[in-house]
Amino acid sequence: MKRGIFLFAGGLLLCAAAGAFSVPLAAQPGVRTAKPAIAVCNRAAFRTILDVGHTAQAPGATSARGVPEYDFNLWLARRIEARLREAGFDKTVLLVTGGEARKALAERVARANVLGADLFVSIHHDSVPDFLLASWDFLGAEGRYSDHYRGHSIFVSAGHPQYARSLAFARLLGRAMKARGREYTRHYTEPRMGARRRALVDAEAGVYRFDRLFVLTLTKMPAVLFEAGPIIHREEELAMQSPERQALIADAVTEAVEGFCASRGRARLPRS
Repeated sequence: MKRGIFLFAGGLLLCAAAGAFSVPLAAQPGVRTAKPAIAVCNRAAFRTILDVGHTAQAPGATSARGVPEYDFNLWLARRIEARLREAGFDKTVLLVTGGEARKALAERVARANVLGADLFVSIHHDSVPDFLLASWDFLGAEGRYSDHYRGHSIFVSAGHPQYARSLAFARLLGRAMKARGREYTRHYTEPRMGARRRALVDAEAGVYRFDRLFVLTLTKMPAVLFEAGPIIHREEELAMQSPERQALIADAVTEAVEGFCASRGRARLPRS
């Protein structure tokens, strides 16, 4: 400060420069400054639909030890539901359908749209193409496995009317998983995946684009499909059944839902 003059008045130290001093706007009589915007999440009003992927009649993939994917999906979805309710999201819905695959898909989309939710998350567990599978003996029965790939994956559809918001939640979920030390699988980017190859739209969060899924294109609310991990991998299959891994994923989903909910309700603090 040039030619600073220090005056003591009423116990306060005042600073002047070049014969003049300024007072911050907040200190000037009659002037009120706007408080910074904060994010507010109305948890009691926010509804997430947790879609249990597949059905008991059409159970999806089979794990290395012969367990249907549907069972894994149901176990994890229930754990996520409990964690969301514990966090105050009392309107969370666990969506379970039955019957054949195509009929069940149409039913879950219709039910989700009638409920009018704020977010749709479809819970699945991953496998690999048949050409990557090997055989092994498990308890006297032949099982099929692949220990090549670990990690989760997240899918959104660019054809969804709320694609931008779907992607926003997907990124929150991917980053929440990453913050907990979990890495996403990159095998969907490999040319040998053929028809299963997907475009990676966020290389940090592990978000892929998949435009041909009912639940990602026909739902009216932001929608994400979450492949929690590869049950065809023998070590990962056991991990996916553990309370520790399920709790980690449930916490990550809850954190992402909290962030997404908050981003929808911006409010300003009251002026004082």
